[in-house]
Amino acid sequence: MPFDRPALVAAAHESIRRGSKSFAAASRLFDRTTRERVWLLYAWCRACDDIADEQDHGGASSPGGLDPESRLATIRTLTELAMAGEATGTPAFDALGVVMRETPVTPAMVDDVLAGFALDAADWRPRTEADMLRYCYHVAGAVGVMMAAVMGVPAEDEDTLDRACDLGLAFQLANIVRDVWEDDANGRCYLPQEWLAEADIPPGEVTKPHYRHALVPLVARACALARDYEASARVGAAQLAFRQRWAVLSAAGIYGGIAREVERLGIHAWDHRVSVSRPDKLRLVAQALGEARRSPIPAPKPAPSRRELAAMAH
Repeated sequence: MPFDRPALVAAAHESIRRGSKSFAAASRLFDRTTRERVWLLYAWCRACDDIADEQDHGGASSPGGLDPESRLATIRTLTELAMAGEATGTPAFDALGVVMRETPVTPAMVDDVLAGFALDAADWRPRTEADMLRYCYHVAGAVGVMMAAVMGVPAEDEDTLDRACDLGLAFQLANIVRDVWEDDANGRCYLPQEWLAEADIPPGEVTKPHYRHALVPLVARACALARDYEASARVGAAQLAFRQRWAVLSAAGIYGGIAREVERLGIHAWDHRVSVSRPDKLRLVAQALGEARRSPIPAPKPAPSRRELAAMAH
């Protein structure tokens, strides 16, 4: 049966509007075709997240009685139907089908994202820094690769895809440092166990008030990694069309601003959830416009590489 593309786009727009004000703001800078495809891809990512966490656009959990493996199976089944071009009865998954028909997104790219949901379903926790980066790759770096494909980057342009992955890694590291308290409340911790052990923070006690001072250097360490990945991504953005470059640099500035604010606040970073104000977003978008008109500052690609992170699962 034919898909009602305008209806899927409208539903995807509503999803990004509700789920991520930062991405919604940056997406307005894309040309219409790219913007719609970014919304469609976001809708699929958001729906997978919500099924995995039994949430509605990242809100409070509303348990439906399914165990994590069953929720993962639901995600896989609906995604496989979408990739096969079948109607799923769920707009967000039908949206993925549209994206795959219109862009160079490959099943392998989708599988790398699904591997992140499998890690969460297995209640997996990072032991080492490499483990943390592997997790960041599957839940965000691999999404960055898909976003680059949506913008028309071909599968053979490995360097630009690597840099797009680096932006996703930077985003997820920002999420990790911002959400330490929220993750702990849900029984999760994405900072490496080895880091916590070095700081003498016992397992499960990362948010105890008397460990805040010990936590700050670990957060600074994660923020330093995020800066390196963000700098690499800014180099890759130069390979995109102008409006795409502007949008990507705006998103980099906004998400980078979250990590920088968490680091600046030190022990007070978790007194309230850190966000970027509307005036600051506008300033960062204007700053990105100037940056998009200039040649990027050279920056190396951090290690481990995208291929090395992907291979850790095998």
